[in-house]
Amino acid sequence: MATADILTPTAFPMAPDHMPSSSYDDEVNALKAATNGTVEASQAEEPVRFDAQKHIQYTPPLKVHTMKELGYSDDVGVSPIGVSEPFPLFPPEAINQMRKEILNEKVWERYKFSSNLAHCQLRGYAAEYAPFVYDAWQSPEVLKIVSNIAGIDLVPAMDWEIAHINISVPSQAGKSQGLNSDEDDEPIVDWHTDSYPFVCVTMLSDCTNMVGGETALRKGDGSIVKVRGPQMGCAVVLQGRYIEHQALRALGGTERITMVTSFRPRSPALPDDTVLTTVRAISDLSELYFQFSEYRLEMLEERVRMQLKEIRDRKKARRNFNTKAMKKFLLEQEKFLAHMNKEMVEDELVTKGFTDDSHLVSEELKERHKKRVSVDGK
Repeated sequence: MATADILTPTAFPMAPDHMPSSSYDDEVNALKAATNGTVEASQAEEPVRFDAQKHIQYTPPLKVHTMKELGYSDDVGVSPIGVSEPFPLFPPEAINQMRKEILNEKVWERYKFSSNLAHCQLRGYAAEYAPFVYDAWQSPEVLKIVSNIAGIDLVPAMDWEIAHINISVPSQAGKSQGLNSDEDDEPIVDWHTDSYPFVCVTMLSDCTNMVGGETALRKGDGSIVKVRGPQMGCAVVLQGRYIEHQALRALGGTERITMVTSFRPRSPALPDDTVLTTVRAISDLSELYFQFSEYRLEMLEERVRMQLKEIRDRKKARRNFNTKAMKKFLLEQEKFLAHMNKEMVEDELVTKGFTDDSHLVSEELKERHKKRVSVDGK
């Protein structure tokens, strides 16, 4: 494998280190200890409403790296932008409110998931339990910021994917090893591609004393670049559906919380390469499939309207019917529906907490995944 390059400090979807226990109580207690008891049973304070004027503190990234710079061909992805450098997005007041909503015991009781890729994740809670978080990611101001950086008009993929949370609390072994640990290059989230075209990843923890925690990106030629994480309140934008990446271990911190919101193109005319591979096993399938079906059928509905207008306009202009164009349109929609059908695996066939290797691109990583599964299964 090629020696890893180092880009300007950047970060991507970070999932947690493995906690000492998989039980809910142990994890909550570990996080309470790491966050000075801020996992609360309820929110007694008056709710804070998101106000874009007060709760956005944006400075554009110094640079964005294109897919071409990362070694990918022009036909890969929905945008020429690959990844941004870290940029300030939310001030401390906004981050504190987000943490209050996330570190709510009801969220942990009802919306905690784990998988073979990452041990502790909170998903699908925002619409019900985190109004500040939900409104922040739905706000036109934040959407404009993310879209401008991504080079394409984006919207949240679906409500279920707003503010996915990855939480890492060091194990006792990791604490005893300290900053001199030989494990600082081991992954806490294995190689993967995201299910959705773009993600915006925001750091909710103080990273001042953290060492490591880079994310490795696999370039188009197979070489690896490492990118480091931003400070609290900063974010990065990554076209993670098309770039294989891996979150490496961080040492020296008490907790690491990252918020990952997934995005797709707003225009129904653009391709939607969303897959459910990495999220199917860590979701309420009924809700995931409903929201996936809803937005995909809305896309299809709008595409049909656009095509209907096209043929009516041609008729009014006394132009011949374009048979080839219609057949091309129909074939595209057949593929669209076939892909949608493929992604909605029957409930009884989904293994909770297990993600297969179909999200990977390179054969090397697929083979490595198969070997690991084989060893773990013995």
